[in-house]
Amino acid sequence: MDKLQQLLEDIHSGKTNIQEGLDILKNFYSTDLGYAKIDHNREARVGYPEIIYGQGKTIEQISGIVDLMYERKTNILITRVNQEVYDVISEKYKEAKYNKSGRVITIRCKPTEETESYIAIVAAGTSDLPVVEEAFETATFFGNKVVKVTDVGVAGIHRLFERIQILRNAKVLIVVAGMEGALPSVIGGLVNKPIIAVPTSIGYGANFGGLSALLAMLNSCSGGISVVNIDNGFGAAYQASMINKL
Repeated sequence: MDKLQQLLEDIHSGKTNIQEGLDILKNFYSTDLGYAKIDHNREARVGYPEIIYGQGKTIEQISGIVDLMYERKTNILITRVNQEVYDVISEKYKEAKYNKSGRVITIRCKPTEETESYIAIVAAGTSDLPVVEEAFETATFFGNKVVKVTDVGVAGIHRLFERIQILRNAKVLIVVAGMEGALPSVIGGLVNKPIIAVPTSIGYGANFGGLSALLAMLNSCSGGISVVNIDNGFGAAYQASMINKL
């Protein structure tokens, strides 16, 4: 809204003529690149900029979207991308950073103030770390302080109790687990904060690619647990950020 107000003031004062103003307004809210229509007004509406989901897009398509967003000084987060994509993007934008485990690229065009309260991201096992890292990069990109507590699954539950105060002091928790997906239920009985459970596709045989963990979390007996889709670290971090900033 600040940009729109400034444009109207510039037209009113004569700094920008009416035709120039109309040309600006054509792409004020969105720009159609043919293969993607970029939503420039999303951050003003919902508090967070448009995110680039990289999987399924060509390198040329991702680069085109990045160029447009960078030109408009929008912070950029690209999820589900490989090293090849990063090599191309970082060649042009030296400030680009890549989390290889989480498959996330970030480019900051403007600073983001960090929250005082923090999100705790808790992982059952080391095999769950790619989802943890996607959640971590997303949450920090949105300006949240984040603390990671990893490898504290139910197979060695004593490891969880050693870190329990960190969990209890968080404003919201993201709990990531595969196999039977029991960890969110255990933590739900130990803390008084909202929990976002993330089932992962890690597990043997009848794990069904994470479906068993998903159903276990949806059927949790512990209260205060919401569940996102399998391996959706981004979605969990987005929701956690909204809660942390309430």
